[in-house]
Amino acid sequence: MVTGIDCSKDYFDISVQSGEKEVFKGRFRNDQAGFVEALGHMHGSHIAMEATGPYYFRLARFLWERDERVSVINPLVIRRFSQMTLARTKTDRKDAQLIAKFTSMTEPAQWRLPEEHVLRIRNLEGYIKGQKECRNLLGNQLHAYEYAGTLDPSLRKTMEEGIKVFDENINEHERQIQQIIMENYGELNANLRSIPGIGPRSAALLIILTDGFSRFEGHRQLISYFGLAPRIF
Repeated sequence: MVTGIDCSKDYFDISVQSGEKEVFKGRFRNDQAGFVEALGHMHGSHIAMEATGPYYFRLARFLWERDERVSVINPLVIRRFSQMTLARTKTDRKDAQLIAKFTSMTEPAQWRLPEEHVLRIRNLEGYIKGQKECRNLLGNQLHAYEYAGTLDPSLRKTMEEGIKVFDENINEHERQIQQIIMENYGELNANLRSIPGIGPRSAALLIILTDGFSRFEGHRQLISYFGLAPRIF
């Protein structure tokens, strides 16, 4: 028994299959009540879903905490599988069926919940990314007004103060990330920083993206994951 799930912001579709036969299909709200309702239909099966932004995570966590066999798949893999099978229709229900079929054929690896400090770092990184985008937007506006020669002193002061606030915010939250890393990955961070060209930001990102290198059994898997392995084409 396998279950394919297609998640969106407000609801998710499931397709439960046994062999080539679909034994249940349904749509549920993407909230705790919907999770509980859907679980009765897919309990005990191999459950799989795509990593669709933030919308899959609560459901994956709900299933993992109840010891269900759950896999989270790169959406690119499912898209390539869809092309391989010459699927012409793309709806939420069809996507759930396709994910179930892929799961039945390939038995993808089980997902595990990242540790709390990893989730904290990821959230901080996402926040910093947003702050940098806002800071860059404001900086570009300031530059454009200066270049046009239309910027009055009061607006310049407001914009410069805004940029300063963004910079302080970014630096403070980067310090928080470094503190979490030192508390949980002190030795690993030191090893990474000993590599020429790897600074604090690069070391932090490598630790975040690999869950402290716990997701890989060797360097070949790591290189392949980052898309750095040359291949014949």
